[in-house]
Amino acid sequence: MHTIVSVSLNEQAPDFELTTGEGTPLRLSSLRGRKVVLFFYPRDHTAGCTAQACGFRDVYEELVTAGAEVVGVSSDSAETHNGFAARHRLPFPIVSDPGGTVRRRYGASQRLLLNRTGRVTFLIDEHGVVREIFVSLWRVGEHVERARAWASAVSR
Repeated sequence: MHTIVSVSLNEQAPDFELTTGEGTPLRLSSLRGRKVVLFFYPRDHTAGCTAQACGFRDVYEELVTAGAEVVGVSSDSAETHNGFAARHRLPFPIVSDPGGTVRRRYGASQRLLLNRTGRVTFLIDEHGVVREIFVSLWRVGEHVERARAWASAVSR
């Protein structure tokens, strides 16, 4: 397994503007003043990705109460994201990164034997600084639990 993360802890998160499943643009810098759980995932409608997105859905109100917003990123189209979000009642934006430009900028890739792109979650503070990075393709629940613990800890 070869993992590359080019954004480091305590660095400013690179800004981007991508299209949500609803077709509206979302700029990361527009979320300044809130904590952001930015998670990169391989594909909509797969078992692991659905479990991860639904995990964030299930703790979403708790994250919002702690002052955090959740944003999912994959290379699937905005139309696919729209169906995925509707089917699973996801209350947070999922943005389309066609060609993986933002994923590469963040270095959020994990190459395995099957050449799959992995899961990376960045926890970004109110000032746009990356405070935690979690990389794991298979332990989807840990992404949610680590984000939940971080958001709760910093809101105290």
